[in-house]
Amino acid sequence: MSEAVGFRGARQSSQTPIPAIDPASEPKRTRMIPSRTDDGWEVELGNSPVIGTAIHSGSGLRRESMDLMALSDSERLREEDPFTDRLIEDFPNRIVVHRSRFEVDLNRAREGAVYLTPDQAWGLNVWSRPPDPMHILASLAFHDDFYARLEGILSDIESRFGSFVLIDVHSYNHRRAGPLAPPTAQDDAPDINIGTFSMDRERWAFLVDPFIDMLRGFEFRGRPIDVRENVAFFGKGEQTRFVHDRFPRTGCAIAVEFKKIFMDEWTGEPDDDAILALRRMLSATVPMLEQTLLRSA
Repeated sequence: MSEAVGFRGARQSSQTPIPAIDPASEPKRTRMIPSRTDDGWEVELGNSPVIGTAIHSGSGLRRESMDLMALSDSERLREEDPFTDRLIEDFPNRIVVHRSRFEVDLNRAREGAVYLTPDQAWGLNVWSRPPDPMHILASLAFHDDFYARLEGILSDIESRFGSFVLIDVHSYNHRRAGPLAPPTAQDDAPDINIGTFSMDRERWAFLVDPFIDMLRGFEFRGRPIDVRENVAFFGKGEQTRFVHDRFPRTGCAIAVEFKKIFMDEWTGEPDDDAILALRRMLSATVPMLEQTLLRSA
């Protein structure tokens, strides 16, 4: 793994590996406890104003959704964000969602959170027959519960630290033409896409710019990691919009889209070395984010 990623900062060799994470030096956190009895999501909280979320990492479905689902597990997995929960493994505060976006998409506004037509779901026919209104309401209740809980969590962090930054982690496909076809051109598909559409970019530049610069200082498998802003995606999702709407002066939400260079997007097989490399890369930004927020208070 140490050959997969290095930091290209001042006075360091481009081959210098990121130091191994020392669990003893991490903030103390609560045990990860599901916030719903059906394990819809998990929350782990620690002593920090930095939060990592992976709200599309899950594939879980309620029984009634499973019975109506027209898509196979592999078809759903191709459009989900598997293993993004592992990329935020070392964040002091984490929120991980286990429910599939094909049941209810937490990163879409409530009125479009349940995919009902193919144009909402990459041209896919999600349901073998349309879900009835009660089914849809049950799915939307999960959306409502999540955002009510999220607001409570963020309000508590805000009260303790004055401000916070939420790193909203996702992934995206770059081999849509097929497993043997050429991938999307690099010009259109950065390794890491930073989405900032919904934020007051000027207000949060003091935080976003060093975050991007620090990520750009790393190498991935012998080459500089390609990190760009608002190229493949713009950060228009519901979670970032929600944060900036509810906490306009104190909450910064940065959408981070990893190209699926850490897995085979057609078979679903993970590349564990790549996942660990990207996890360490992302976790290395946490102390900087904490210190930058502290200095700005």
